[in-house]
Amino acid sequence: MAEIVPFPRAPRPSVDPASSSPEPLWRQLLGEQLRRRRHDRSETLAETSERAGVSPQYLSEVERGLKEPSSEMIAAIGGALDTSLVELASAVADELRTATAPASAVVSVSRDAFALAA
Repeated sequence: MAEIVPFPRAPRPSVDPASSSPEPLWRQLLGEQLRRRRHDRSETLAETSERAGVSPQYLSEVERGLKEPSSEMIAAIGGALDTSLVELASAVADELRTATAPASAVVSVSRDAFALAA
């Protein structure tokens, strides 16, 4: 039988819970992106929501990050703001990248092994 060799674990850096903030949610950053684009156009909730085919209340909840809209709803709201689903998703992904350091970027090196978390 083959011998099982344990994989060495790298020590985790200590994180002060008081100093670290939680990772932002995608829906919150999406809402901020939509609100920013609507404000750049100097539009009201009512104007944008009418063109998107949603209620002003729903659009407000999406902008505040309280709703998790479907891709169809995001596309409709984006269309009302003359942007595409791809452009919105890309802008949100860019914000996420700058807001947090991904856990997958952690690299551990030891004398006997090298590992990259993916």
